[in-house]
Amino acid sequence: MVVGEFATPADLLVVGGGPGGYAAALHAARLGREVTLVERDALGGTCLNVGCIPSKALIEVADAVAAPGRVAPWGVRSSTEVDMARVKSHLDDVVADLTSGVAGLLDRAGVRTIIGTAVFNRPDRVAVEAGDRLEHLEFRHAIVATGSRPIELPDLPLDGTRVVGSTELLFGEDLPDQLVLVGGGYVGVELACAYAKLGSRVTIVEVEDRVLPGFGRRIGTAVERGLRRLGVGLCCGHRALGASDEGLAVAGPDGEVVLPADRIGVVVGRRPNSDTVGIANTGATVDDRGLVAVDAQRRATDRVFAIGDLTDGPALAHKATAEAEVAAEAACDRPAGFDPTCVPMIVFGDPQVVSVGLDREAAAGAGITTTSGRFPFAASGRARTLGDADGFVEVLADETGTVVGIHAVGAHVAELAGEAALAVESAATIEDLAGTIHAHPTLGESVMEAALDLAGRPVHRA
Repeated sequence: MVVGEFATPADLLVVGGGPGGYAAALHAARLGREVTLVERDALGGTCLNVGCIPSKALIEVADAVAAPGRVAPWGVRSSTEVDMARVKSHLDDVVADLTSGVAGLLDRAGVRTIIGTAVFNRPDRVAVEAGDRLEHLEFRHAIVATGSRPIELPDLPLDGTRVVGSTELLFGEDLPDQLVLVGGGYVGVELACAYAKLGSRVTIVEVEDRVLPGFGRRIGTAVERGLRRLGVGLCCGHRALGASDEGLAVAGPDGEVVLPADRIGVVVGRRPNSDTVGIANTGATVDDRGLVAVDAQRRATDRVFAIGDLTDGPALAHKATAEAEVAAEAACDRPAGFDPTCVPMIVFGDPQVVSVGLDREAAAGAGITTTSGRFPFAASGRARTLGDADGFVEVLADETGTVVGIHAVGAHVAELAGEAALAVESAATIEDLAGTIHAHPTLGESVMEAALDLAGRPVHRA
């Protein structure tokens, strides 16, 4: 190893090349900074390489496999056959196309990219190990976006074959006959739906009393119905004890039971990668959960900013991307602050879920009195033409008539997230939504219909 004795100056350093990191680098370069980005693995981070993108691609494959059963009542007869090796190749191609696109954007913006491991050793210095070369960078400002990693269970260690994480499940070349997923959050729900459609017998084990415990109870109930329709077993209120040759041992209110499994997926959440980069050495404050304390500008110290999964709030790519612009602006001494009214949450299960702003439970906990309007997809012309009329849109408003939350469960509702977030973020009123002409027939008009219901003048429901 060649050890550099002197530090190379770096104007603005970005550590981490995921959605938060590469967005921060691009924003800072646009503002005239000389940017160096260090990524230890692959540009695009977890989201593009082993998370959001390949998981959604796998879900589309699973939907295509399940399509014959959905369209048979329409008079369309067809059959499908799954080649998991080619599915993996398809996922690899999707990821490669997008990550190469990110690399091109950074290159055209003049960002210097280093593939290596960065560790802070002083408030203004980082050591970067790239192959057999060690380089010290002394930075003026740094934006840290090192993301998070899956939480591992001591009693259920991953072996990469039988007990695996989400990455192995996404890129596996064979289908397990019996798959048990430990964790009923959005990752567990999405993988359960996909694998059930692909042909596996799936069971979810969740320590809470329902799946999607971070969402409203009505949403959780609707999703559980959808999972059961797919044949997914639900083992809620149970804790995983450990794997054996017979399967996964779990404990619940009625004692212990063994669930048969030839593959076990551990998808219980994520923890911040604050320890891997040594951000505490900069003087940043890191709590016992690994989260970095930041102000509204995402500033952790005078020189260092932290964004994305390193900071409090939902570990979502779009949150990191929004924080990236704030941090870059603040590092350039421009007025900026991260204070969103809402961060949209989506689950690409069957049914899909979109949750924006407050739900009934959260509003009540905050002492906010709300009223709500609902529109069932059973009354939606577009939902009928799509062949899936289960689910609903719900709009919540406070006592002034301001929209504080929009939630939906059903096929394709993820595409409603933009309008829902805009309505909540801009403090739209019920009359704003009800009075805006929505195209027919679309799922989007269900938001208008729910607002009309809340306004007391429903059109397509009694």
